[in-house]
Amino acid sequence: MQRTLDSLAGRGSLRTDRKTGLVLLNMGGPESMEDVEPYLCRLFSDRHLIKLPGGPLLQKPLARLLARRRAPKSRQNYHQIGGKSPLRDWSERQSTALEQQLGESWKSYVLMRYSAPRAQEVLWQMRNDGIEQALVLPLYPQYAGATSGSSIADFQQAAAILFPDLAYAVIPEWYDWPAYLEALVGRINEGLECFPADRRAEVPLLFSAHAMPQKVIDRGDPYLSQVLATVRGIMQRLPGREWHLGFQSRSGPVRWTGPAVTTLLDKLVAARHTEVLLVPISFVSDHVETLYEIDIELQAAACQRGIKQLVRSPSLNDHEDFIGALAQLARHHLTLNCS
Repeated sequence: MQRTLDSLAGRGSLRTDRKTGLVLLNMGGPESMEDVEPYLCRLFSDRHLIKLPGGPLLQKPLARLLARRRAPKSRQNYHQIGGKSPLRDWSERQSTALEQQLGESWKSYVLMRYSAPRAQEVLWQMRNDGIEQALVLPLYPQYAGATSGSSIADFQQAAAILFPDLAYAVIPEWYDWPAYLEALVGRINEGLECFPADRRAEVPLLFSAHAMPQKVIDRGDPYLSQVLATVRGIMQRLPGREWHLGFQSRSGPVRWTGPAVTTLLDKLVAARHTEVLLVPISFVSDHVETLYEIDIELQAAACQRGIKQLVRSPSLNDHEDFIGALAQLARHHLTLNCS
C-alpha cells in the first residue's frame, strides 16, 4: 500500500500546555494457545496485510479457512516459546518506561491491531482519562502499508467514530532516528561480546528483516528502502565490518523480498565463516519471529551448515537507551505539531 499524505495525516493542532496521550501501535499476538486460531483469523481478515482471492466479500470466509489450516503449526511454535506471544508484555513495559521518562504531562497507551487491547477499548480509556490530544507512534521503525499503514488506519477509523474531538498527530516512520540507530549499535556491541575478543573484529553481521511480497515493494511501498537506510545508518557507526541483509518469515507461493537469511548462511559458510552475529532489524521487541524463527529454526539451520556459533543480538525491548530514543522522538514530534 503506497503512502499518501492524507492517509497518514493527524487531526487538529496539538498544544504543549495539554496532557498528551502517547499511543503505541503494535501487531499483537495470541494470549494463549486457545487464542492462536482466532488471532490468525483476525490477521488474515485484514486486506491491508493480505488480499485473499475473491475480493472483500470472500476475505473473511477464506481467512477462517486459512487460520484453521495454519493454527496447528502456529500452536507448536508458540508452545516452544512459552505458550503465548510476549509482544503485549513488552509493549506494556515500554509504555510504562516511556511514561516515567516523559513525565506527568504524558500518558502512554498500548493499542494492538489483532489482539487486546484493541482500538475501541483504548480510545474509550483515553476519553475517560480526559485526554484531549495524542501522538500516535507505531512500534514499526520502517513504514510498510501492511504493518504501520494498517495500524494507523485502524486507529484513525476508530477515532473518527468514538472520539471525534481528539486532536492527534501520527509518526509514520522513524527508521533513521539517530538515537534509535545508536540503541541498535548498543545491542550489536552486546552481541559481539559473546565472541572471543581476538576474533570479534572478523565476525560478520547478518541483518534479518521480515520479508515482504515483492509486488508490494514494486507498487511503491517504502519498507525495503527504509530497511536498507537503517542498515546503512548502523554501518556508518560501525565502519569496516562485513555485513549482509537477508529476510525471514517467507511463506506461500509468491515472490518475496530476498535473499532469504538461509541463503546468506550458505554464502557465509562458503566464505569459511564459522561465527556470525544475527541482528533483527525490523523488530523492536522479542516475539515469535525472534524467539522461534531465529533462536530455534535459524539456530538449527546454522548448525546443520557447519556454523559453530550463531549469536542473536539482544532485542531492543525496554533497554534504557531505546526508551530514551522513543521519548526523544515523541518530544520532537510534539513540538513539530504544536500550533
